[in-house]
Amino acid sequence: MRDLLWGRYTVFLFSCIGAMLTLTGALIGWWSILWAIPTTGLAVLGVYDYNQQSRTLLGNYPLLGRFRFFFELIRPELRQYFWESDSEELPYSRNQRAMVYQRAKEILAVRPFGSIESMDERGFSWLNHSMQPTQIKDSNFRVLVGEGPQAYSISVLNISGTSFGALSPNAIQALNTGARLGGFAHNTGEGSLSKYHESGGGDTIWQISTAYFGCRTAQGRFDPEAFRRRATLPQVKMIEIKLSQGAKPGHGGMLLGAKVSKEIAEARGVEIGKDCLSPPFHTEFSTPLELLDFVQRLRELSGGKPVGIKLCIGHPWEFLSIVKAMLHTGQRIDFITVDGAEGGTGAAPVEFTDHIGSPLKDALVFVDNALRGAGLRHRIRIAASGKIVSAFDILKTCALGADWVNMARPFMFALGCVQARDCASNRCPTGIATMDPKRYRVLNIEDRSNRVFNFHKNTVHAVAEMLEATGLTHPGQMTRRHIVSRSADGEIHLEDRIHPTVREGALLDGLSTGDESIDTFWSQVNGSSFNLKNQMTA
Repeated sequence: MRDLLWGRYTVFLFSCIGAMLTLTGALIGWWSILWAIPTTGLAVLGVYDYNQQSRTLLGNYPLLGRFRFFFELIRPELRQYFWESDSEELPYSRNQRAMVYQRAKEILAVRPFGSIESMDERGFSWLNHSMQPTQIKDSNFRVLVGEGPQAYSISVLNISGTSFGALSPNAIQALNTGARLGGFAHNTGEGSLSKYHESGGGDTIWQISTAYFGCRTAQGRFDPEAFRRRATLPQVKMIEIKLSQGAKPGHGGMLLGAKVSKEIAEARGVEIGKDCLSPPFHTEFSTPLELLDFVQRLRELSGGKPVGIKLCIGHPWEFLSIVKAMLHTGQRIDFITVDGAEGGTGAAPVEFTDHIGSPLKDALVFVDNALRGAGLRHRIRIAASGKIVSAFDILKTCALGADWVNMARPFMFALGCVQARDCASNRCPTGIATMDPKRYRVLNIEDRSNRVFNFHKNTVHAVAEMLEATGLTHPGQMTRRHIVSRSADGEIHLEDRIHPTVREGALLDGLSTGDESIDTFWSQVNGSSFNLKNQMTA
């Protein structure tokens, strides 16, 4: 009886009583039948809940249990707008998003009343300033990539891989148009060069994935002629071979046939309505030497444009084998994009997102040290991506070893992303991560491309202001000695002490680099295989 009146059946009981009363009243003419319809509907739904067995909660709490599912449905929105703190990162904090929105809208991004950071906490880092600040007249910071007439002068801040299909046509065109307005580059992502990238007219980095989208045969193999036709377009400035990505390294993907529209099929070179598979590995090479041959082949087919690789660092010896192959052959990769495990994507297995791949800081230091030890750093540029959002993030990343940085999610914030984290459902509330025309119609290309341009301009301006405070004039002058971090015991250390910079050519002279991963595996790798020597002979 207690369960009926005050427990789990209360709502169900009152709905049944309400249905009987309203039905009786309607029959004897006290009121309209319209009053009986909703109450009877609730009672019927309660009977269904009580008898069904697919959801135990509804069986024990008819009708009442549905409130649980409703509040669970809107929990992310409630948390984001009402209970999430300004500094809580999921994965970007409200403060970080607000900074992007303000810079994109040309609103003064300042903070009154002092810092809200916990400066005594482990891991807190800062930039040392100078008593002799500089004055930077030109903040258009550029980095030259490649050699010869096709070498590309790239901005210190660019748009990371954003595929057409994962992002809407309007979003892609707005991003690329913003890149044109600001004179920076937009990476196509593995979805290939689409007509919406071309419509934007901005400098473009064409990413070549394991599926060779945009330059593939009907069987999914690399098509040299199809590659040459697009790679020689003036808009394509560099080529990036994607080996892996931070969000799901070592994992392929599949775009279901139902989502492969005519436009996506056209951009990727696949059949309309057929499942579109991205395997986890390349079929054009299986050794470091073959990778270098493929790099050289793409460089020749593109007319000498810079060619690089993108990867999330996993087994350290595999990257070292690439470095050793470059030493032995004299062939060079023009740039290396280090993607940290913090990187995002539209959909990735939870375990891959959380527990596979090296975080950006550790990976970046390792790659920079390996190239320095091999005497190759002055010939090969390094880009970095993975949860970089502020001017300080840019300078810290450059200090750790990067020449420039790429961002994807912050530029999506500039487009209007609200971090709903519903990218895989095709129901993006802002029309960015969806292919539904009824949803992306609200994304105005002209307005949002200006916001993309503004975010880039104001962020680079903030970089210049911070450089002036340090007494420097270019991000390339940053070293690990400019960054200070607090350790677990509360002591403060220069990053150069935490991650010492390797002397140029140390490995060639048989000296220790001070990096355990490099010193342990350097003698055990061979450019002819990604495996260790003892693995090859086992």
